Amino acid sequence: MQPLRGSFWVFVLYDVAEQIQLDRLSGLVGTEASRRGPAFKHPAPEYVRFERPPVVEYLDPVSIGMDGPFQCRLNYFDYGVVSVELELSFEADWDELVHLSSRWIAGSEIEKRTTELVRTQLGRHRPALIQPYENWLSEDYYVIQLREALDENGKPMQAAVMLAAQGAKIAQIVRGESVPLSDAERNDALQSSMSYYPSDLLVAGWLAALVYDIPEGAAPTIQLLEYANTQLLEFRHYDDLLTRVLENVYKMLDQRGGVLRHWRMARHAERLNAIRLEVRELTERTDNAIKFLSDMFYARAYRVAATRVGVTDYRNLVEQKLRVAGELYESMVNDYHQARGFILEVMVVAILVIELVHLFAWGR
Repeated sequence: MQPLRGSFWVFVLYDVAEQIQLDRLSGLVGTEASRRGPAFKHPAPEYVRFERPPVVEYLDPVSIGMDGPFQCRLNYFDYGVVSVELELSFEADWDELVHLSSRWIAGSEIEKRTTELVRTQLGRHRPALIQPYENWLSEDYYVIQLREALDENGKPMQAAVMLAAQGAKIAQIVRGESVPLSDAERNDALQSSMSYYPSDLLVAGWLAALVYDIPEGAAPTIQLLEYANTQLLEFRHYDDLLTRVLENVYKMLDQRGGVLRHWRMARHAERLNAIRLEVRELTERTDNAIKFLSDMFYARAYRVAATRVGVTDYRNLVEQKLRVAGELYESMVNDYHQARGFILEVMVVAILVIELVHLFAWGR
């Protein structure tokens, strides 16, 4: 069997700040402004591009464990995410690729090494960070890109033939498993497979994806897979933020504080509403980072990838917590207004009583 040739890609993403000033960062990094990518190989309208393309910083190749050297670069996104992108070329048969994929995905050295890289670089680029975080959320994703897979006749393998002949091994590759999967799990892993031409293939999983295409065709697909994971990271951040905010609100509601409790509740309500609006703004900014046509192949590819990696699930959690926050805000404001109205009524009654007492006193 002809060997498979391609590249193993690793994306380790970190949520490091509220925002990164890309213009300022470009000056610190010493790079020119990026063009509006990705450059799709299929016909696409001009606005299907990143609104604010990430700043790219190229670093020296790195070796990790016994593997390497990996080509390395950092992608800085304006919504505070830094993606470490590693690429390593390979040549292997299907069994070897299953073994290599399982070993690479299960390894722990990659994240340790990338964390060191990001901390070092951010130490130099800190002036470009707005509200940097002490603790970082992280995500990792793997892409196995096949640029050459030949059949027994030495011709490029068609996607349908590849799925029929090697579907079980592809399922292992995108799951990072070294042993064969059950029929149900194999079918689930391959359910996300899609092609634009007979000669290309995308199989997206929650942990990894297989992309079979020429390098020029695979590049935008890999870029969209990376972007889907940046969205996952952002929605995880929003989910964690809203969880902590709502816990504090619930604790405050359980406390007893007499009359002044309602005035403190008003301050908490304003804080809750400010955070709710801030999260709304940030989610819209993340959504608007890239534009698609609803019937585009890449739009469908992105939706499949986003669903697989968990963007949809976390987005639903965030939306649910935003609705709860909105309902709590309205309830807290109503309680405040009711308490304020009650106090005003008491003051009016007290004034009337004082006036009546003075009236009867003068009458005597």
